Amino acid sequence: MEARLTNLPARELIERLATSDPIPGGGSASALAGAMAAALVHMVVALTIGRPAGAGHEDALDEIGTEAVAAQSDLLRLAELDAVAYDAVIRARRLPKGTDLERQSRETQMHQTTREATIVPLETVRRAADVLALAERLAPIGNRNAVSDVGVGALLAVTAMRGASLNVRINLPYLAEGDPLRDDADAQLHSLLDQLDQRERDVRAAVEGRLG
Repeated sequence: MEARLTNLPARELIERLATSDPIPGGGSASALAGAMAAALVHMVVALTIGRPAGAGHEDALDEIGTEAVAAQSDLLRLAELDAVAYDAVIRARRLPKGTDLERQSRETQMHQTTREATIVPLETVRRAADVLALAERLAPIGNRNAVSDVGVGALLAVTAMRGASLNVRINLPYLAEGDPLRDDADAQLHSLLDQLDQRERDVRAAVEGRLG
């Protein structure tokens, strides 16, 4: 049985991304970027709590840390689910289509698998957006000696959002006609990505303002 994506050593994971096999691809890579972002946020929380820098911010730090752990777990799961979802799309494409019944069955499978392959990266965008919000909260109060890690976490969260959104958009034209997910996913992306450029600039400025 093939090893789970998130159990692979970093070198092997990167080497798999570099092959002609489309699985794992950009969707999984985006989710992994989001998971790394959450991990960095949690690390900075751990480096802040119990130290002078965290005085007066204990409740906020506890909340940020707890939410970062949950987001990290969810994004690792989404990296796996993205690979599974796209594998299902590929398998559906390879189904026979020699008869009307085969073509109808193949079309049904294509619609179902494409829908799942759209829902998963959309959830990745949402969870990465949550991580970005945590980094925004942490930048002004986190340990100043680790503020650069907050900045890296924020940038990785932004990358995860933008990368996963591309994986949503590429699937939208292949959804079944009349599927409400077409408009719903587009509207959700617009809401989630609105003002993202400005948010990225703001968190970078917050981090850079605290650098020594």
